[in-house]
Formats: sequence, structure tokens, C-alpha cells
Amino acid sequence: MFSIQRKSKISASRKLMLKSLMVAKAKEELEQEIVVKEDEKHKYLAERAPPLHTGSMTLAQLQDLCKELHAKIDVVDEERYDIEAKVMLNTREIKDLNIKVLDLRGKFKRPNLRRVRVSADAILRSLLGSKHKVSMDLRANLKSVKKEDTEKRPVEDSDWRKNVEAMSGMEGRKKMFDAAKGPAQ
Repeated sequence: MFSIQRKSKISASRKLMLKSLMVAKAKEELEQEIVVKEDEKHKYLAERAPPLHTGSMTLAQLQDLCKELHAKIDVVDEERYDIEAKVMLNTREIKDLNIKVLDLRGKFKRPNLRRVRVSADAILRSLLGSKHKVSMDLRANLKSVKKEDTEKRPVEDSDWRKNVEAMSGMEGRKKMFDAAKGPAQ
């Protein structure tokens, strides 16, 4: 049951010496790698873009050379654009595949939420901090409803013409209404 710590057989000074030797070797290999890359770069450039000797060329030859260089630049730009498009497409595919892999693993479990009962005083105390000292009873502020109010009153179906006097807010309107009827009735 008890785990016994084993002492390492290598002393601390020996570990430090080995670590420093490993770092020195890695540094050496890194420098060699940089030199090799530079050599490859120079070889590639010498192969692709030989040095130009423009001293003995005429104006027409220089113009032809410029046209050739522009054509080569256009070809290289097209290749670069195509490669960039492929790289962007591949990175998008990689992202989509990573998302699919995560979805297939199915490690997205929702934790069981516990019901927490918090009183109004606790909510106000958390919102207002130490300023809140008065306890509030939220139920006391609710409107009380009487049973009689909730019962539906019967709606009267009556002719609107009978209630003209009741519906007119001003006496003058009733008089105008009576005048419009005329004395014939």
C-alpha cells in the first residue's frame, strides 16, 4: 500500500552534465540544419534564376528579357495561388474532420443540475451587496383577487340605438342626433 520512493542511480551532478551535453548536441545539430537549408536555397535559386548579364545587351534584347521575366512571374504567381487555395481547402477539411471526431467521441455529457432554492433576500443581498438590509416579502406586494371579480358577468345583447343617450358623452351630441332625426318622426 505504501509507495516507496526509489533513489535514482544517477547523481544530480551527473544528470546536470548529461543535460548540458544533450543541449550542446541539439544546438550543434540545429546549426548544421540551418547551414544545409541555406545551401539548398542557394542551389535552387542558381538553378531557377541564373545570374543576368545585361551589360552587352541591346534595348530590344532587354525588353525581350523583361517580357520573359514577367511571363515567368505570372506562372509562379498562378502556382502560388493554386497552392495557397489547396492549403486553405486542406486546413478547412482538417478542421471539419476534427469536429466530426470530437462529435463521434461523444464526450459531451451535460452535468446533472441540482435545484437550488434561493430566497428573495438572498438574491437582493447578492445583487446589492452590503447595502441591502431590509427584508422584502414579495408575496405581500401581489395584488389580491376576490372571487366575485373572477366570475364572468353576463354580457347584454342589446340594440345600440337604445343606448345612444348613455353612450353619448356630451349632451350636445344627443341634441344634434335628435335634430338630425327631424320632427317628422
